[in-house]
Amino acid sequence: MLACVKKQEERQKEFYQSMNAVKDEILKLDKRRHDLLDRLKRCQTQLEAKRAQSTKLKQKFKIYAQIPDTDVKFRAQWKEGRDDDSQPIRGVFAISQRPTVFLQGGQALITFEEEKVASQILKIAKCSVSCDHISLDVQPKRITMDPAVKFEVNLDVSRKELKVSNVPPSMPEERMKDRLGMSFCRPSRGGGEVESVEYDKNTGTGQITFLHPGVAESLALKARYRVDLDSEVNVQVGPIYQYQLHKFQTFCGSPKRTILLDDIEDTEDEDDLQDHLEIHFQKPSNYGGEIESIKYIFREKALQAFFCEDLL
Repeated sequence: MLACVKKQEERQKEFYQSMNAVKDEILKLDKRRHDLLDRLKRCQTQLEAKRAQSTKLKQKFKIYAQIPDTDVKFRAQWKEGRDDDSQPIRGVFAISQRPTVFLQGGQALITFEEEKVASQILKIAKCSVSCDHISLDVQPKRITMDPAVKFEVNLDVSRKELKVSNVPPSMPEERMKDRLGMSFCRPSRGGGEVESVEYDKNTGTGQITFLHPGVAESLALKARYRVDLDSEVNVQVGPIYQYQLHKFQTFCGSPKRTILLDDIEDTEDEDDLQDHLEIHFQKPSNYGGEIESIKYIFREKALQAFFCEDLL
């Protein structure tokens, strides 16, 4: 009888031990599940931030161009090389400066719908424009625009390298390198495993190269980072990039559908006088035609006029 009771107690003890072990395992799994959910939320937040940044950059650097139809002939399949995350982020940006004209007071710009109308007006030395009680003599002139440029920027942004600046010269260079390396390898601050550290005491700048890509990208977006020197110091961080200029072109010219009217006296309100100019140069009897746009300014004013490519 005693043996049975003792055996029952041992089995009961084993049962409780097994049950406690299962409970501990469940708690560990539950904690891991919560950790994974937290990590998933952080990753989703980072993904949304990168998507928003990508959309913003796409809108900022969006380029519209008409590409002509081209006949192509298939020759062979190109084998794409292995994706390497350590390769830099590459982008090509086309920059086009809009042509401008400085419009002084007492001048007007008129853009006609047809080139021939502007050409006809430019052959006239002076045009008499009828206002309410007087007639104004204005002088048509051809426009010479300020020089403008076009070029491409090829940009390579490193995925592994990070620029550090505003580092106070509080210790020798080698010791500073060690402190920077230890500070930037902390995952709790967004850092990662550091491959190499460069530091220039004279300029207070340095360069951190991480072992894995992606760390430098996320830190560069923060712009600042805490490092442990004699005390905690906030330093500036930014991307390491290289760029090249290509296809640089400079040009200037005269728009074919736009003319300049000069020597206009301020005899009426600005809007009223602009209306009289528009009415005069719309009439075929005055060698005019349909007007696309017009702008007149008083003598005490000045502005910069920008031209679109379709007006050139």
